[in-house]
Amino acid sequence: MTPTIRTFLLIVSLCFPVAVTAQSLFSPAVTVNDDVITYYELDQREKLLSAFGTPGDLEALAQEQLIDESLKLSELSRRGLSLTEAGFERALTEFLERNETTENDLYRDLAAAGVDSQTFRDFLFANTAWRDFVRQTYAGRIEISADDVDRVLGQRTGSSAKIQVLLSEIIIAAPPERMEEAMDVALQVSNLSSQAAFEDAARQVSALPSRANGGRLDWVDLENYPPALRGLMLSLKPGEISDPLPIPNGIALFQLRGLREVNRPATSGGAIEYAALYLSGANSGRAEAEAKSIRNRIDTCDDLYGIARDMPAEALERDILPVRDIPEDVAIELAKLDPNEVSTNLRRADGDTLVFLMLCARVAEPGAVEEDREAVRNELRSARLSGYAEALLSNLRASATIVIE
Repeated sequence: MTPTIRTFLLIVSLCFPVAVTAQSLFSPAVTVNDDVITYYELDQREKLLSAFGTPGDLEALAQEQLIDESLKLSELSRRGLSLTEAGFERALTEFLERNETTENDLYRDLAAAGVDSQTFRDFLFANTAWRDFVRQTYAGRIEISADDVDRVLGQRTGSSAKIQVLLSEIIIAAPPERMEEAMDVALQVSNLSSQAAFEDAARQVSALPSRANGGRLDWVDLENYPPALRGLMLSLKPGEISDPLPIPNGIALFQLRGLREVNRPATSGGAIEYAALYLSGANSGRAEAEAKSIRNRIDTCDDLYGIARDMPAEALERDILPVRDIPEDVAIELAKLDPNEVSTNLRRADGDTLVFLMLCARVAEPGAVEEDREAVRNELRSARLSGYAEALLSNLRASATIVIE
C-alpha cells in the first residue's frame, strides 16, 4: 500500500471511527505479510482493469495483481531499492506515447470510469520498479546466440506446428448513420451463450454470404489474421463470442468453435500481395453480375490488368503490405483466401461499390529478415527475463503469509 493511501486511511479512521467497520470499504480485504490491501484498493483496481479493456474475471485478477505487487514492493524495500521520480516520469511518458494520449486525457478518462489517478500511479510505479529491478539483476546472465536466433527462425520457416482456428463470423453492416443501431445489435449477439444461437443470429443479421450456413468458416491459419485479431482469438474458449469489433462500415463478431495445431509448411513471410477491383452498381445488382463474369474469366491477379484496361486508373489497386497495415475488413477477408481466390463480400461508397478482392500471394515482408532476427532476439531475451521474474515471485508467494478476509 502506498504512503498516500495509508495516510488517507489513518485520517478516515481518526475522524470517523464509527463508520469504519470490518465491513467498510477501507477495511482489510487481504493481508500480505504485514501489508494490508483494502476493499477500496480492490474496487479501484477492478475499475482500472475494466477501463483498460482487460478480459476475464476482473475481481479475481485485481486481487491477484495487488497481492503480487505487495510482494514485489516488499522485496524491493528489503533490498533497499525503489523507483526514482525521474524513472517514474519516463515510464509515464512511455505509457502515454504507447497509448497515444496525454496525461490530462488519461486521468480524465480514468475519472469517468471511477478510477482515482493515484490508483493508476500506484499500478505503474509497482510494475515499473519491478521491471527495472529484474532487468538490472538478471540481464547480465542472459546471452542470446546467433544459433538461438537461427533455431527459432528455422522453426518458423520450416515445416512445423501451426495454430489453426475454426470460427463462425458475423459482419453487421454499419454505415456511419447506423453505427449506434448496429452496435446495439452486436452487443446482444456478443451475449449469446450457444453455437446454435450464434448461427441463428448470423442468418438474421450478417451481411456476408456465410450467413447461409450460420456464419461457419473452415479451418484458417491463425497467422493469416491481423496481429490484433490473433490475440483476440486466442483469448476465446471454444463456444465463446468476441466483443464487437468495429471495422470500416461494419461491426465484426467471431465465435470460436475449435483450435488445433497442424504440421504445415510455413508461408513465405508476414506480407500479403493482393488486388482490389472496384465495381460500381452493387445496389442495382449490376456489380454482382459483373463480378461473377470476371471470376469466370481470370486465373491470377495479373489477369485483372486486362479486365481494368478500359476502367479509370483508380478502379484497380494492387499492393504488397504487412498484414498489420492492411485495412481490417480487407485483412479479415484475405485471411480466408488461398492464392488466386476471390472475395466479393466487401462494399464501399455507401454500399454501391463492390470490392472484387483477390489474394495474389503471401510473401516475405521487404527488409524483414534482419528485423525478424532482432525481433526474435528481443523475444528470447524477454522470455528469459520473464522466467527469472516469475521464479522469484513464486518463491516470494510460497514464503508469504497471505490472509484473504
